[in-house]
Amino acid sequence: MNFVTAFICTFVLCWITIPALLVLLGLINFYTTVMEGRCKVYILFGRVIGVITEPGLHLLWLRLGPQAALVRFFGRVHEIDTRLDQEYLRSNPVNTEEGTPMAVGVWYEMRVKHPVDFLFKNVDPRGSLRANVANATVRCLSNLPLNDMLESRHSMSRMVRSEVSPKAEEWGYQLGSIYIRKVNFRDSLMIRQIEQKVVNRLRQVTSAIRQAGTNQVDIITSSAERQAATEFAKARSVRPQMIGQALREIGQDPDVLNAVFETLEVERLVKANVDITLIPDQGNETLVGLLASGVDLKWTQAGAIKPPIPPLNQ
Repeated sequence: MNFVTAFICTFVLCWITIPALLVLLGLINFYTTVMEGRCKVYILFGRVIGVITEPGLHLLWLRLGPQAALVRFFGRVHEIDTRLDQEYLRSNPVNTEEGTPMAVGVWYEMRVKHPVDFLFKNVDPRGSLRANVANATVRCLSNLPLNDMLESRHSMSRMVRSEVSPKAEEWGYQLGSIYIRKVNFRDSLMIRQIEQKVVNRLRQVTSAIRQAGTNQVDIITSSAERQAATEFAKARSVRPQMIGQALREIGQDPDVLNAVFETLEVERLVKANVDITLIPDQGNETLVGLLASGVDLKWTQAGAIKPPIPPLNQ
């Protein structure tokens, strides 16, 4: 029985009495909790009585006194986000020293450092900081040379940061990094002209590379042809000597020499593609004479040779 009574009392104390007591203490601002990256500003009768920036559990009656209980009824508690924030401003219009219309994109980081100044120095501190960064960008980067604007972004970022930081601190902000992220042309006609120039330049470079390659190939080809012509000339100059030496070696044997000349003769006859008339070794002298004279012989039905009839003199 005593165990059941102790259990019920403990349950009521842990689940009902303590939460109710914590709610009551919260209503009279006896304590408060601050999350990481946030702060609380306590205002009573239009006057700031305390600022809590450290995260954790805080006993307000020990830090602010019993007047913290009146804030719930006659004051206000502002909870401010102090985490690092960032923003990007696109296409801020500027003009170069040459009069070229450009657009600049600015990326910057900021965080709330002084909560009281953030609340009371400006009605819209975030919007004012945005406008201040945009105006400082246009004011600091106008009339710069186009080459510097396209290349030296680090120095332009430092210039804008030094211009914006004093005003940002006055409004309770602490600026982090400011970076000129993008610089581009605003005039569409100028963009097309630049694109055309880039295309033409690429074509020129491509043509130059192609011509250089063609010239190199021509140099290699001419060098190879020159070396080949030199070798062929050497071969033509050595050829008679080699042939003469070969014929001299062949001439030492008459049979081989006759066979070689007969072979060469037959080869020339074959290449000449002419009619060849074979005469027997024991041929008739008349037949030989007729063939030598160029007379066209015809065979009769009896098989005898009948020379053509000479024409009659009129």
